[in-house]
Amino acid sequence: MADQPEYWYCIKHSRVETRDGCPNKDRLGPYASEAEAARAIETAHEKSEAWDHDPRWNDDELED
Repeated sequence: MADQPEYWYCIKHSRVETRDGCPNKDRLGPYASEAEAARAIETAHEKSEAWDHDPRWNDDELED
C-alpha cells in the first residue's frame, strides 16, 4: 500500500493533504482518492448519524 497514493483531510486547515501533510492527530484518513478525502467531514457525519440510530452503538435505544 505504500506505493499507492493516499490522501487525508486536515481538519485544522480544511483541506486535502498527501502523506507529508499535518500530523495524523489533525486529520482524517487515509483515503484512496482525493475526492474521498474531500468528503471526509460529510462521511464522518453520515456515519455518526447512522450510529446514533443503531442500538449496538447507542445505549438509549436498547430495549429492556
